[in-house]
Amino acid sequence: MIKCPYIFLACSLVSLLMISSCGEPQKDTVDGNALGAETSPYLQQHASNPVHWKAWDESIFEKAEKQGKLVLISIGYSSCHWCHVMEKETFENDSVAAYMNENFMSIKVDREERPDVDQVYMTAVQLMTGSGGWPLNVIVLPNGKPIYGGTYHTRERWLQVLNEVQKRYESDPQGLSEYADRVAQGIQEVNIIPETGGESDQNPRAVEEAVSLWQSRWDVQWGGNAGVQKFMLPCDLSFLMTYSHLSGDQKSRDHAKTTLDRMALGGIFDQVGGGFFRYSTDTRWHVPHFEKMLYDNAQLLSIYSKGFQLFSDQEYKAVAEQILSFLIRDMKAPEGGFYSALDADSEGEEGKFYRWESEELQSVLGSEYELFSRYYGIVPEMVWESDFYVPYRRASDMEFAKLQKLEPGQLSRLKAKWQNQLMQRRSERVFPGVDDKIITSWNALLIIGLADAFDAFGDARYLDEARSLYAFLKRHCYDEGDLRHSFKPGDIRSQGFLEDYAYLARAAFRLYQITSDTVYLTDAETLLDEIQSRYSEEDSSLYRYREDTGLVAKIIKTDDGVMPSPNTVVAGLLFELGHFYYRPEYLEKSRDMVRALKDRFFQMPENYAGWGQLLLQQQHPYFEVAIAGPQAREMRAQMAQPFHPDVLLVAADTPTDLPLFESRFDSETTRIFVCQDHTCRLPVSTVDEALTQLQSDPAFIFP
Repeated sequence: MIKCPYIFLACSLVSLLMISSCGEPQKDTVDGNALGAETSPYLQQHASNPVHWKAWDESIFEKAEKQGKLVLISIGYSSCHWCHVMEKETFENDSVAAYMNENFMSIKVDREERPDVDQVYMTAVQLMTGSGGWPLNVIVLPNGKPIYGGTYHTRERWLQVLNEVQKRYESDPQGLSEYADRVAQGIQEVNIIPETGGESDQNPRAVEEAVSLWQSRWDVQWGGNAGVQKFMLPCDLSFLMTYSHLSGDQKSRDHAKTTLDRMALGGIFDQVGGGFFRYSTDTRWHVPHFEKMLYDNAQLLSIYSKGFQLFSDQEYKAVAEQILSFLIRDMKAPEGGFYSALDADSEGEEGKFYRWESEELQSVLGSEYELFSRYYGIVPEMVWESDFYVPYRRASDMEFAKLQKLEPGQLSRLKAKWQNQLMQRRSERVFPGVDDKIITSWNALLIIGLADAFDAFGDARYLDEARSLYAFLKRHCYDEGDLRHSFKPGDIRSQGFLEDYAYLARAAFRLYQITSDTVYLTDAETLLDEIQSRYSEEDSSLYRYREDTGLVAKIIKTDDGVMPSPNTVVAGLLFELGHFYYRPEYLEKSRDMVRALKDRFFQMPENYAGWGQLLLQQQHPYFEVAIAGPQAREMRAQMAQPFHPDVLLVAADTPTDLPLFESRFDSETTRIFVCQDHTCRLPVSTVDEALTQLQSDPAFIFP
């Protein structure tokens, strides 16, 4: 949780609320707590609270209107530490519950099930208070307009807030109503993004100036952006790698490398069991907040794979392998699909499953403890809370082995032994809670990460897992164009959001690029068509987040945070498919979307890095590389291993009339066509020749 101040009736007149349901409306037949029948692990955690919680349902607002009650909406997720704290301190308290039940209609929302609800309320609290986090607690009028927002509250503060809000509602309902109306007007303005006329900014200096502005906010020693807490931001890292590659900027390259190195060495990476935690509580990536989220690990699998392509660092390959091992071991459902999260807590204590005491380590490792402690920073200056330690590396394996005068291969053997010993000891502990929802968009991000890993390493395990996961999502989450946001047996919710369609369309096209299987290509087109028909916004090049518009304000998600904006992903897919099919209207639509957001990128590049990456691809030469012939897939795999963010790489090992391959297939010879702006150079028969063409000026072209 990111704590924020509590501001009652905040001076900023901006907040957000949605008042519609997903799936079949739930009849309120229970006068008490009605969460027992819910499938969400987070809602189940609150099912025994004395608070009369209800799941999200628009009928609750109708009942609140009839009874003259305010509605209290509390949003969180199952692996949220501070959500657990507030539940124990406050929502399990009988006197607090009695006050809430008498005066409010109370709704519990799983933010992972309902990212639309979370999006509106998180935006509200950030605008009202300057920051946000979870648990997110908002009080609204029966008409659905918010009048108060905050995050974690102590029991005493919570009762104080409830009492103050209730008194104000009883004494001045008209004043609150007028305030809420002004809030609604402010909300509408938040999602208005002016369309920028003219061509996309073709001046590379504008991007350079934005990066220069961003540099002042870098932590050049420890990587990432400066700050007390640090989140891993894959969109930022992807942009920096692309920018440094295309521009030759050494500072960006060095900063990306430093960030990747420090994260991999830090305690934010589970040095024993693999996988990344959610964020670091310090500047050195040392002590994490111990949740493990699927979306983080899915994207970081992609980022470390691309980092391996760019920097040829073998440790990045090891990180990717450990991410995959962790995901399959701890987060894969028996029937397929990957769970959304692992809890930060076990046995009611944050990080208990992952932390170590020095005495326990000595008993497990015996005579090798001293070397282990040097390698993993088990030294007094790195202690965390009493005698607890989080394994943390201060040097790369090569540096450490050289310093300790270890023989080649000796350290890797020792590490494997240590990890096996500690994993065995961990297996005797209580495992953290698992949120077993299978979220479509997050799993689609994992498919993309697996595809990127296959391109980087050529290891069939990544591709096999990606194809299997895609088949699972089609089987359980997709039905004739309708995509559901999350899957769990017994869950009747079915409404997908823009991110589900966008991420899965991107995943389908990535699988087509690797496999040449046109089923994936057809799926990508179908999903893009659904996006156009369901989410298009009148008088805007951008797409709204949810299909219907039953909101106080529209949600148009444009910033790239811990996950990419779905609008960024759609714009990127239009750009790639525009080049693939030779469809100028797709390219123009993508340019329109970038034009709408480029000024925000120039002002705050770390929040809009995905748009910056698209701007780079539009400014710099972009290549379509088509490999046609019986050995096309093998040659494509070879050509995909270098880092080339400026190349669309596709292959066909059977005849096809797709535009990039038309009249170019030869059953006897495999040829590579390097094209730019729909004109191609003379075909070549080796990958080295094609890579040379990518680096040289155009010489010969033919239709």
